[in-house]
Amino acid sequence: MSSIKQFNLARTSLITFIKDLDEEVLDRQSEFFDNTIRWHIGNTLLFNEKLLFVHKEKSQKLAKEYAELFSSDISVSDWTVDAPNLEQLLDDLEDQRQRINSFDEHFWKSNVKFKAPHGHIETHGDLLIMLSQREAETLGKIKAMKRVLDAKS
Repeated sequence: MSSIKQFNLARTSLITFIKDLDEEVLDRQSEFFDNTIRWHIGNTLLFNEKLLFVHKEKSQKLAKEYAELFSSDISVSDWTVDAPNLEQLLDDLEDQRQRINSFDEHFWKSNVKFKAPHGHIETHGDLLIMLSQREAETLGKIKAMKRVLDAKS
């Protein structure tokens, strides 16, 4: 499976699952998880954006507040600005998917210009495989979070 196919599978699965969530469940906190479902969705967007869109011609498109809300060192208890609603997150996920799909084969074969986390990442294609894996893991966590939250209702 190509890296772009793998990414699209992970992103479609994430979007499909969260489309059926309501705003209330996105922000419910559980003692079993360090952040909320909304935070994990936003963190996925921000992480992908920071690692894939470092080139000027494909500049970052997320609102600057995303860094204040969804950085890995930020917790929802730290928030001082309003988080985007579910519709905005879904729009951003879809827009980001389209922008990722617009990169050509040359981009995916080109070397990354930084040391990427989580293993031996040399090309942007390698990076996309890692990001797809991370996105699939995040979906699993979100599903587990929802089950725990539903059980407590």
